[in-house]
Amino acid sequence: MPQVVALYRYPVKGFTPERCEVVDVLDEGRIAGDRVLGIRFANSGVVDDAWSKKHEFVALVNTPGIARLQLRFDHKALGLCISLEGTVLVNEALDETGRKNIAAAIENYVLKLDENPLSSHLDRLPLRLVGDGVTPRYQDNEAGQITLHGRASVAAVGTAVGDNDLSERRFRSNIVIDGLEAWEEQSWVGRKIRIGQVNFDVVMPKTRCLATQANPDSGNRDLPILKTLTHAFSQEKPTFAIAMVTRGAGGQVHVGDKVSLLD
Repeated sequence: MPQVVALYRYPVKGFTPERCEVVDVLDEGRIAGDRVLGIRFANSGVVDDAWSKKHEFVALVNTPGIARLQLRFDHKALGLCISLEGTVLVNEALDETGRKNIAAAIENYVLKLDENPLSSHLDRLPLRLVGDGVTPRYQDNEAGQITLHGRASVAAVGTAVGDNDLSERRFRSNIVIDGLEAWEEQSWVGRKIRIGQVNFDVVMPKTRCLATQANPDSGNRDLPILKTLTHAFSQEKPTFAIAMVTRGAGGQVHVGDKVSLLD
């Protein structure tokens, strides 16, 4: 029977993940602590903390170099520490001053990168840190959704792209499982599954973006993941992983939990 082998959440949209042994799945179909903050462009036109599309934020899709940053978010005290190669760039609470300092530190770092979305679009400055640090809000889809993939599918993509050590972190899923054939999870779209004691509706396959082509350690765009998905696997759109919402009440999902189909 397939089982959970890794869990991830992403406190700041588009930045590095936290690896977890257990996550709290909310009734609304999101993971507590996931995408609770974002670094948004000044010209987004979005008011306050409201949801917006990924292209309105500094994220791997437009700024691969942020993969080199290490984030540590204190979910209780609501403080964010960002480091680069062991050097702390900023360490602040989420008060008004702290938010400005965090946004300024990211702005300073991003402007020094060869590939960045700011140098030729100065109307995107100053950056803003949005989100209350508690409410999971900035998933790619406004409805939220929890993402899942199987490790056999990662291995299949790795073989096709010529990297047998391809990191699953490229695909930024919340839940990673093992014990399936490659791409088997794609056959679950439209079906119901149970992970541990939580039931889910699998609502759609995930179409991928340029974020997958950024090496999660170096921040370099080093592999043609999108072209590989469409050409090597005859996909109309580059697709990897599935998106789910809770069916009924939420609950906890642990590493080691069994995964089963309900229909």
